[in-house]
Amino acid sequence: MCPVEVSGGVCDGAAKCPVKHPLRIALDEDRRIFTPIDRASYKWKRQHAHRTAGERVNSRLDVSFGFELPTIRGLKEMRLRCGLALIVMLAMALSCIRAKQPDRLRSLVPKAV
Repeated sequence: MCPVEVSGGVCDGAAKCPVKHPLRIALDEDRRIFTPIDRASYKWKRQHAHRTAGERVNSRLDVSFGFELPTIRGLKEMRLRCGLALIVMLAMALSCIRAKQPDRLRSLVPKAV
């Protein structure tokens, strides 16, 4: 159904519309992908900037350490790998502090020479 018709309106271009049966996905299907706020909007960027530190750590585990598409079987193994990843992050932060490079504290990649 046309988004205009779903909201109760009458679509003037229904006769010429190339999409006869568009697919409509409910927001509740996957809130991480189908967000109520458009990801390309300024409102999204403002709200995304106010994430907590815990959300940033979870994002780093998912994306940088590859836990988003797990190939690990079993809770015991997953706990071990997550624990090791957190230890690596803390060790990297500690090495930046000891090297007096606080600007590199949150970085996973080495400084460009």
